[in-house]
Amino acid sequence: MFLYVIAFPAQNPLDENRVTQVLATALSEIPHMGYRDMDTLPDLRGKQILFVLPLGDFGININYNNFLLQLRKNTDMLEGAVAGVLVDGSTDLYTKSVASELVLAANLSGCTFVGRPLVEGVGTLKNFDIQANTLSISLEDAYVLATTELICRVMEYSNIKLVRPKLVALHASSRNVSNTLELWEGIRTYLAPHMDIQEIGLRNGTVSDCSGCPYTTCLHFGEQGGCFYGGVMSDAVYPAIRQADAILMICPNYNDALSANLTAFINRLTALFRQMRFYDKKLYAIVVSGYSGGDIVARQLISALNMNKSFQLPSHFALIETANDPGEAMALEGINQRIHDFAEQIIDGIQRE
Repeated sequence: MFLYVIAFPAQNPLDENRVTQVLATALSEIPHMGYRDMDTLPDLRGKQILFVLPLGDFGININYNNFLLQLRKNTDMLEGAVAGVLVDGSTDLYTKSVASELVLAANLSGCTFVGRPLVEGVGTLKNFDIQANTLSISLEDAYVLATTELICRVMEYSNIKLVRPKLVALHASSRNVSNTLELWEGIRTYLAPHMDIQEIGLRNGTVSDCSGCPYTTCLHFGEQGGCFYGGVMSDAVYPAIRQADAILMICPNYNDALSANLTAFINRLTALFRQMRFYDKKLYAIVVSGYSGGDIVARQLISALNMNKSFQLPSHFALIETANDPGEAMALEGINQRIHDFAEQIIDGIQRE
């Protein structure tokens, strides 16, 4: 089995020096094939891939932009592929925003991403402070270690399917006016015969945002299966997430962002995350925007739950629609077929016959 290393050449070759050195060590014992010419890429469907993206000072890589165009034009270009991403920059800006853009485009083209699929080398490498201090190693060594560990997880990935998987659907919407919930009801009809579904509503102050407890406090309550602030998170959400094989986020677009209660849910997951990782749990989403911006919300979910909180990102993870007035989503042309196809994508991703 080979790892396909897709390295987008930088405009300034000096911008590649550090990431090239990192890869030389991280790939030393990994069978791999490297590609730098985007015009000679092989068929990448079904492959294990590491995307390598040097950004330089300004967060721009023209060769990457050309590849991004191809991804957006071809919805099955990476079908069945599994990937991770290594982004290296000369400043502390742009690495994560460019990575989330790449992950969304690749995912909508069929690529699965492992939990925590991003290793980013910001200019100062300050993002490796905690790992370096914990292991008593240099920032540079921590960077190499993180890259090596990501490569191993990509190579070892296996899509485990279950006879009767458990899905948790989370929302913070009002059922009588919500386009997102109406789409969810259509999807749920297809899913119900194949899996156990628990729906949790987080409306009207039922979940307080994270208040940033000290690490030791957060860890203590996480180890007890709860959180200092208790409530629905400790009583319902944490137990459901522990048992879930997948979560589905039901997300209307609020000012090009997740709603406050769903953001609070993600923030409050930190207490549980201190105690366990979510590498074996899949993330799905329904995103509805009134006018535009569904991709922005999808990228927020990727950044927060896949890149940060370690949920797997299965291929075609999100149904993204545009609808404003109540009931408009279900009147969209072709929506019933898209609901069916998205439900089938979930069933195929987590259920074993």
